Amino acid sequence: LRFAREKMPVMTTAETPFSIGKAEVFWEGKKPQVAIFATGSVLWNALVAARDLEKEGIESVVVNVHTLKPLDKETIVNAASKTGAVVTVEEHQIQGGLGGAIAELLAKEYPTHMEFVGVQDRYGQSGTANELIEHYGLGAGHIAQAAKKVIARK
Repeated sequence: LRFAREKMPVMTTAETPFSIGKAEVFWEGKKPQVAIFATGSVLWNALVAARDLEKEGIESVVVNVHTLKPLDKETIVNAASKTGAVVTVEEHQIQGGLGGAIAELLAKEYPTHMEFVGVQDRYGQSGTANELIEHYGLGAGHIAQAAKKVIARK
């Protein structure tokens, strides 16, 4: 592992350090009603969804979970306990990914209502990135719908 890290190019700066196993809160409303945990390229869609939800009076916290192992238990449980509602967002199969890892953690530490935005056990397709985002329901609108759905179950 040390060798791999030594050869990796620098992707962050002193102002934006990267820490393995430490999730980052990218957005937080004053009184968030839902925690949105995202990973990878769909983090941007989660942020757009948070902005759109705020326009409707629904505040959220958006957390970038850039590493799944180790999972940042403290940040995840903290955000879930503030809101009582969680949406996970990932650009691949939800089984065995971010959603599953967070569901397992919260089942043990803080049982919470959840919605999962990701590929729903389907085979992959070809297309442009934007076409695939919409085809698999990973866009900002889908994330906002999932947030409203999970808030309604609280």
